[in-house]
Amino acid sequence: MTPKRPSVDGGSKLVRTTSAEHIALHIRTLIFDGVLRPGMRVPQDAIAEDLGVSRIPVREALIVLEHEGWVTIEIHRGAYINALDKRAVHDHYELFGLIYGFAAQRALVRAGPDLPDTLADLQGQFVEATEPSEQQRLSIAFHATIVRGAASPRIIVVLRGMSALVPGDFFGMVPEAVEVEERGLAAIVRAMKKNDGERASAEYAKMMRQVGNKVAHLFDARSLFEQTLTKT
Repeated sequence: MTPKRPSVDGGSKLVRTTSAEHIALHIRTLIFDGVLRPGMRVPQDAIAEDLGVSRIPVREALIVLEHEGWVTIEIHRGAYINALDKRAVHDHYELFGLIYGFAAQRALVRAGPDLPDTLADLQGQFVEATEPSEQQRLSIAFHATIVRGAASPRIIVVLRGMSALVPGDFFGMVPEAVEVEERGLAAIVRAMKKNDGERASAEYAKMMRQVGNKVAHLFDARSLFEQTLTKT
């Protein structure tokens, strides 16, 4: 549902990597799993040791996370975990709906006539899939097909700037989103087959809004929306 990210086991060390993106994903996972709580200082040395890297890529990852709103970097003090904003989570998925909806409209104009059938095939496979990893692969393939059909480098740039809020296996963590996507993808396919870009865009917005609600409920259950604690 969101751009594909490498899955990790939050309880074990990652493979050796100097990728700031992978390190940022690891830190997001620590936040998501409650290892790092709002107000806590990010233990940069410990993370570097766990991942087998120097502090330089860890600092690079923290800069990425600050831009995404996950942490605040204070000069000479370190990086601190931000409390997540429920409104920001909803806005995140609203934006996904707008971007993909816009892409669907462009794809109807720019892609070949076989696009609706390709999407219908992916949607059918999604319905039949039972493993979260396979559901995630098919969801990503569906959205990627829309984006490719839109043939717009600007859409790709915007999507790359949006991080995944749920690290790792999305449908494993948010199983309630499976039914939402089953309905949503089917509705998008129907609209695409009718060459109705406005309806496809509206269905994308509706689906992503509902997915955002499921993610917000999950974050709330994990107390990720609590007020920032006193910094230590």
